[in-house]
Amino acid sequence: MNHTPSRRLHRNVKLLGWASCLNDIASEMIYPLMPQFLIGVLGGNRFHLGLIEGVADSTASLLKLFAGAWSDRLGSRRRFVIAGYALAALSRPVMSIITAPWHLFLTRLSDRVGKGVRTSPRDALIADSSDPDMRGRAFGFQRSMDHVGAALGPVLATAFLWAWPGQLRTMFALTLIPGLIVVAMLLFGLRETRSAAPSPPAAEPEPPLPRLTWRPLGRRFQLYLVSLVIFTLGNSSDAFLLVRAGELGVPTALLPTLWFVFHVVKSGGNLLGGRLVDAIGPRTPILAGWLIYALVYAAFGYASAAWQVWLFFICYGAFYALSEPAEKTLVADLVGAERRGLAFGWYNFAIGISALPASLLFGGLYQWFGPQVAFGTGAALALAAAAMLMLMPLIHEADTAG
Repeated sequence: MNHTPSRRLHRNVKLLGWASCLNDIASEMIYPLMPQFLIGVLGGNRFHLGLIEGVADSTASLLKLFAGAWSDRLGSRRRFVIAGYALAALSRPVMSIITAPWHLFLTRLSDRVGKGVRTSPRDALIADSSDPDMRGRAFGFQRSMDHVGAALGPVLATAFLWAWPGQLRTMFALTLIPGLIVVAMLLFGLRETRSAAPSPPAAEPEPPLPRLTWRPLGRRFQLYLVSLVIFTLGNSSDAFLLVRAGELGVPTALLPTLWFVFHVVKSGGNLLGGRLVDAIGPRTPILAGWLIYALVYAAFGYASAAWQVWLFFICYGAFYALSEPAEKTLVADLVGAERRGLAFGWYNFAIGISALPASLLFGGLYQWFGPQVAFGTGAALALAAAAMLMLMPLIHEADTAG
């Protein structure tokens, strides 16, 4: 290269990383306590919890696809990012005054709508703001900061409730503070990029709504998306890992510590994983991460002692470190800038919409056939997804998507 670009992360990337951290601090102060609050305070039940989470997550998945495509159509990512974080910031503190399960349903739905609106445009903006040879670092930084927030949130909640026992509603109200800080940071600091500029007018007028087809994204992207769906069908909720940890003898009092260590490993690992992606490309780290996932899941199925759980959780953190920055970098690498929002919309939609059947499948297998079958199925699906991803170099396209 004839010029020497800065090796520093773009201002947008840093801001979005800190926004993820603060937002997750607020979110994770609430999320672990939400089931207890619903059942013990609001008089709800486990069916209500499943309904709330299922509808909220499905809605977020659909909005991730629509918002990503719409940000391409309008040539603006920033407004979606700010609106999404603002909606979440205002929704969470409302939990401090609700009195019925349906109130929690609306509150949680609003929070997930905010997530759906912001996620794909945010990912596209990170890619837009980063040189191609630094996208791994950029996504690694964002995911690392997200995990820092996820680790700190429960710790702060525990400390608050230790100092002020039973003051759940007060704590929920205080989550407004980090939420407003996020919105202020983004309002005054986040900038659009040239890559987000709208495309020149076409010969035919644009449709009033963005097209949500994946056809313009190319066969390699489509194959990648199918492999992600197969992998995600075997990637159930991490809550099942905590269930398995308890079965193997990890004391309930140590589960928050185990979860904290897990997030610390994910955070530090993402920073290193992002640099690796920039050095060797995203496909090999994804394959390595999925292979580690398969091995860890098989190990969880046949584990026999509590001490093994700690080792397996650390290895599981390595899977996240390798796969998270690599998966998003590959999305950006496979499509052009003018369709990047649509591509990230499909990426986030595919993962989100596959997560519900994945957990249902895993839970059923776990309940009726035991941990070996459940974790073994997850491992097998990860290997199948890796085998499909290995076919990608065999697909040669005359032109790149976009």
